[in-house]
Amino acid sequence: MNEDIQRYNDAQLAADIEICNLLSTGINHNLTEAESKIWHAHPVWFINGNPIVGYSKLKAGIRLMFWSGADFEETDLKINTGKFKDASITYTAVEQVNLDDLARWLEKSRVIQWDYKNVVKRKGVLIRL
Repeated sequence: MNEDIQRYNDAQLAADIEICNLLSTGINHNLTEAESKIWHAHPVWFINGNPIVGYSKLKAGIRLMFWSGADFEETDLKINTGKFKDASITYTAVEQVNLDDLARWLEKSRVIQWDYKNVVKRKGVLIRL
């Protein structure tokens, strides 16, 4: 586990720590090739420098976000909760996290990617990888 991400998780409230630890463990297990770090104050995983998945604490709970998730065709993921092609789900209890769903979404995140790494260079234009 990335030490900075573990510190982020440990800084949350007790119920949120459980959610964060479960998510980070699941992400690390399923995206072994990904690099993880705190990016814009939140845990994020990257493949070849492209942001793939991350989570953050919101008032409503812990939001798990997939940068290219709008194209996953998954009914449990809310589309366009941020910018561009993202989709997310918010958890308020660890029991809500379905590890089979997480594994499926992470596999899709590996295959379905939009090029966020170069979006600034392309002046806000996204292309599919």
